[in-house]
Amino acid sequence: MSVKIEQIYAREILNSRGKPTVEVEMTCTNGLTVAASVPSGTSTGKYEALEIYDGGSRYHGKGTRKAVENVNQILAPAVIGMDVTDQRKIDRRLIELDGTKQKSRLGGNAILGVSLVAARAGALALGLPLYRYLGGLSATRLPNVMSTVISGGAFSPSGLEFEDYLYVLDGFSSFHDQVEAISDMRALLQKRCAEKYGVIADFANMQLLVTEFIKKEAFETMLSVARQVGCEKHVFLGLDVAANELFDAQKSCYNMKSGCMEAERLIEYYQQLCRNYPLLYIEDAFHEDDWLHFSQLTSLLPEKQIVGDDLFATNDERLKMGIEKKAANTLLLKVNQIGTVSEALKTAAMAKNNRFEITASLRSGETNDTFQADLAVAVGAKQMKLGSPVRGERNGKYNRLMRIEDDLMSAVI
Repeated sequence: MSVKIEQIYAREILNSRGKPTVEVEMTCTNGLTVAASVPSGTSTGKYEALEIYDGGSRYHGKGTRKAVENVNQILAPAVIGMDVTDQRKIDRRLIELDGTKQKSRLGGNAILGVSLVAARAGALALGLPLYRYLGGLSATRLPNVMSTVISGGAFSPSGLEFEDYLYVLDGFSSFHDQVEAISDMRALLQKRCAEKYGVIADFANMQLLVTEFIKKEAFETMLSVARQVGCEKHVFLGLDVAANELFDAQKSCYNMKSGCMEAERLIEYYQQLCRNYPLLYIEDAFHEDDWLHFSQLTSLLPEKQIVGDDLFATNDERLKMGIEKKAANTLLLKVNQIGTVSEALKTAAMAKNNRFEITASLRSGETNDTFQADLAVAVGAKQMKLGSPVRGERNGKYNRLMRIEDDLMSAVI
């Protein structure tokens, strides 16, 4: 007997940045009631699904009552009565109701809320953990931890050009061990930076924001901390360049401290960093339409992860272009970039079928919903960009992944 959607109700809630987002509750004919909430990004590319906001004075224009209304008055009536386990059909109806390429009529934040809660309800209706429901029997791989520990870029006062300076963990015996290591390194790094540079409080990101910090110092301090903790053999470095924020379209170059740097010189700079440091991961190395230089960098650094975030926007059409052009070799997976669970899974499958790695990622405006942890396991992500383990909405994902690891180990036994 199929389980059908009986009722849907959306409300406005706050995300981790204190800004409104959408939460959706779903009740099914078997009496099951579940909820899901929608994450939101700060650094967003032009190809992402568009979120609907109210404008006006409430929450500085960022209220989500319009998106909530779109769920309650348009999306809910259209999917009530559908089989909750038919995720593709539900998502297809949501997409058709919107009718725009970037979900701009009803809002990606409205559509995704319904898609997320349907997936969660479908998993529970079948008595399956969410990662197994989404990924099938092959969903057995825990992602490696990737964590921003120093922030730079346009949204930081640190003076560093690049947006995120990351620890990339690999080779640990368990996910639990990775969590312990990243927690220890983050705490020691904070202490080191506070002693040497002083710390600027950033209540939005809770990363380490230090004045007069240069990349050389950032990398060397990070590596020194890894050595002191005793896990340097399993710790690599990563950069989220967020090149869209650096690109000067009029001059066709990137605004660096040393001046405006052309793409060819930037490629040389990345190569130099890779020679000098165990830099494994480079995300959004160029602006989101620069297929040529993404392809060149991927060719020159075949052993590194060249990652498309704004470049691909978790969109299978964009990823297909990247595959054809050999631009990048890793997909950054953010479910809210595309707006439905089915589309995110489709893009992830395309990546895997073309030997791209997948890095799952949180957004800066997270909620306490742990959906993305299950999604990372479902798609077999190599890593998950989780952020530093310092706030509840992030630690909820860390904790969920530790529970999944326990579940998988129990199943093997």
